[in-house]
Amino acid sequence: MLQDILDHASRRETADLRRLFVLRNLAIAGQIAAVVTTIGVLKMPLPLAPIAGIITTLVLFNAGTWLLLRQHWHVSYPAFFIQLMIDVLALTGLLYYTGGATNPFVSLYLIPLAISATVLTSRYTWALSAITVVCYSSLLHDYVPLPHVHHTEMSPFGMHVYGMWLGFVLSAGIIAYFVVGMSKTLRQQDHALAEARERTLRDAQLVQLGTLAASTAHELGTPLGTMALIAEELEETCDRHDTEMRERLALLHGQIDRCKSALATLTASAGDVRLSGGGAMAVDGYLASLHAEWQQANPEVTLSTRWEGEQPAPAILADRTLSQAISNILDNAADVSPRAIEWHAHWTRSECVMEIRDWGPGLSTEAKLKIGKVPYTGKPEGLGLGLFLAHAIIGRFGGNVTLFNCEDGGSCTRVLLPCNQLGGMAT
Repeated sequence: MLQDILDHASRRETADLRRLFVLRNLAIAGQIAAVVTTIGVLKMPLPLAPIAGIITTLVLFNAGTWLLLRQHWHVSYPAFFIQLMIDVLALTGLLYYTGGATNPFVSLYLIPLAISATVLTSRYTWALSAITVVCYSSLLHDYVPLPHVHHTEMSPFGMHVYGMWLGFVLSAGIIAYFVVGMSKTLRQQDHALAEARERTLRDAQLVQLGTLAASTAHELGTPLGTMALIAEELEETCDRHDTEMRERLALLHGQIDRCKSALATLTASAGDVRLSGGGAMAVDGYLASLHAEWQQANPEVTLSTRWEGEQPAPAILADRTLSQAISNILDNAADVSPRAIEWHAHWTRSECVMEIRDWGPGLSTEAKLKIGKVPYTGKPEGLGLGLFLAHAIIGRFGGNVTLFNCEDGGSCTRVLLPCNQLGGMAT
């Protein structure tokens, strides 16, 4: 969970630097436009050489920022502080050559401060505030005055008021842009952290269940072996003409073998052993084999299938735990709809979407809130582990499970699996 928090924080800081990069591009464009307007339209001579030098330096600095972003550079607080300090110093240099504190665009000092207050800690924000105050104070007495304006109907005071208005509009728009983007990033981070906490809690529950399952598997081995021996003895002593008894004994053998297979799967999974058939398979072949296996174990249930997608079908990892998760979903559907269920699947090169539909009573409000998050069952004899484990296993493979009620009755379980990721895991 700690690693998830660090990853989310790093992505947030990178997103903030990307927004700052965009804002600096807009600021550079605005500075160039202001210089051109002042000289070309207002006919006010300005010291072009130092102004051009400052803007060029800012362009080169922003180009370096772009290169760092492309290399997925880790953005630390000190690095972000330096980025904002460069903006403050560049603005100070431009204001120095364009009227100092008398320039109406001096209010642009508020933008780096607002960004710092949103992104950085209080220590960096107070440091930037001190630097900004020193720069602003120095411009009160030390600056290059703006030349007198000739050939204009607007008075110098009127132009100053208009410049103050324009500076306010720019500051408000830029601050709103950055703060709204930052707020969105924070909401996304909070959501991601909530999901990480939920995964951590679910993983802890799975570890506990795994420990209990391993212990139970060890304890069940002996009684299953005893049951198998007794079943064989009964079969040997049974009258050959007693067809009904032999059918029951055959069913008993089948159920014992199924329990042994489940325990073998559990033991292999606990030891992180790749079971047979655990490599990459085409989606259609994987679904067909899983369908045949499940139908053989549940011959009394009518399972209608409809599968379609791109050909040749993409690869998917035929992992036994994944197969067990899907089988658990099918079992759950068959429990509430014992006569018939439907299994639809559609795949592309990147993902496979399955929908398992039953005709049962549907999901209650409590079931919608609890299924997949905690062990839950609506059956008196159930443990509620099937769907809980299915959610956890499918999530481990990068997929997700969604349950919803159908308008014409029953419920549907939608499973999304990323084919490319699963196929890659098999190699």
